[in-house]
Amino acid sequence: MSGVVGEIRHDWSVEEIVTLHNLPLLELIGHANAVHGRHHDPNAVQKASLLSIKTGGCPEDCAYCPQSAHHREVKLTKDRLMQPDSVLALAKRAKDAGAERFCMGAAWREVRDGKEFDAVLTMVRGVRDLGMEACVTLGMLEKHQAEKLAKAGLTAYNHNLDTSPEFYGEIITTRSYADRLETLSIVRSFGVDLCCGGIIGMGETIRDRASMLQVLGSMRPHPESVPINALVPVEGTPLAAMPRIDPLELVRMVATARIVMPRSTVRLSAGRSTLNREAQILCLVSGANSVFYGDTLLTTPNAGIGEDEALFAAIGALPQEAAPLAAE
Repeated sequence: MSGVVGEIRHDWSVEEIVTLHNLPLLELIGHANAVHGRHHDPNAVQKASLLSIKTGGCPEDCAYCPQSAHHREVKLTKDRLMQPDSVLALAKRAKDAGAERFCMGAAWREVRDGKEFDAVLTMVRGVRDLGMEACVTLGMLEKHQAEKLAKAGLTAYNHNLDTSPEFYGEIITTRSYADRLETLSIVRSFGVDLCCGGIIGMGETIRDRASMLQVLGSMRPHPESVPINALVPVEGTPLAAMPRIDPLELVRMVATARIVMPRSTVRLSAGRSTLNREAQILCLVSGANSVFYGDTLLTTPNAGIGEDEALFAAIGALPQEAAPLAAE
């Protein structure tokens, strides 16, 4: 099949990706592993730590998210933006525990100029001064704000597509797909890496999953970072009753993403806490080369650090180096 030997393509069709995704599982994993080995050190797994720096009260209505102000039955404490000193102390602790990338998420619809945004810039500078990669997710932003983040040394901006253009309206109504693509375009125009992926298990079809990967795979260049999340149903959200996905669905999605975007870092993200050790290793064999590291992912559980240390020791994983600061 065209595209399974690891060449960089931007012309994938949805039909091709569906066919790829539906290959016999062992064949799919074999192709993905070969592509992964061609473009990455198969023993290198980056550890990324994620912190919610401002929790709850978000005006968006994302059906999966417990931080949405629309989901009033969710039991979640709303917190103001954390102080930079507190964030940087936690970043230092994450680094000491082995994390190479520190990601900070604020439950905002969009970035607003002022003291809070200035505080985020201070956080970014501080994380970079620790020798770690810095990633933020802050919602939509304008060009001058992206420029300030870039000058502060931001490594990557996370802004997920979540799902396909076709299914998107079933999950989110307060922000359009075009809004998301515009934000990604603004970020990239200032040389900041894109961290952009999606969530499976929200009721979408295989074609929806392929369509999302087709959008990502059409970007030039591909997103440097592609998080693959499995829905973590949270009581009080519209998707609370959704069943957990079969772990092999996550393996298939990781493998397909790896083949479509050979050079991207594929991040095994939300939902990992429900996978046993062997399922996680299968995802790593299939092309995942980063995991989120720590007990919590924003507001949902994650695998514990002790469990991860045992996993990394078992597979002999090597740390990845943080990206260097850009020259002034």
